[in-house]
Amino acid sequence: MIRPKMPSGNFTPRVFSRRPQVAAFAAALFLAATFWPAGGAQAAANDAEAGTIFEKFIAAQNAHDADAMKAMLLNSPGTLLFARNIETRGRDEVAERFKTYYEGTWHLEPDMSKFRVAVISNEIMQILVPIVFTRGLPGKPPQQNTFLISQTYVQDADGWHVASILPVANTELK
Repeated sequence: MIRPKMPSGNFTPRVFSRRPQVAAFAAALFLAATFWPAGGAQAAANDAEAGTIFEKFIAAQNAHDADAMKAMLLNSPGTLLFARNIETRGRDEVAERFKTYYEGTWHLEPDMSKFRVAVISNEIMQILVPIVFTRGLPGKPPQQNTFLISQTYVQDADGWHVASILPVANTELK
């Protein structure tokens, strides 16, 4: 085994000062104390904003208002509705698909007590909420099913828009 050569004579290792570490820790605590409440307020504002967007979405759906629905969708070829095992992309195509749903029975009842928001960035939020769908083809009796809906909202120069809509059969939020 090779050992490093140590200087001869009395050798005392230098003890590093902890003052810079203490100062950095104090500065971090100060910043956390200063900005932590704002983070909570921002989260509440995002939750409220996402709730408002979603309530407009539900109102347009239940009114069978295809124009209001289309205006809420992100104007992008990537806008996505994946439902009933069918992928529909693009603002116009998604709006047209909803129009076909509106020809029959179509009513949504979300459980807002389980409404959840995840803020991904300043321009992107995602929501999850269970919804009871009452739906039926024209002339057929309606049926009710509960789905967990995931929607992604994107903010652009014109405001917030729905970028994706994904119903999931498992409705248990934990």
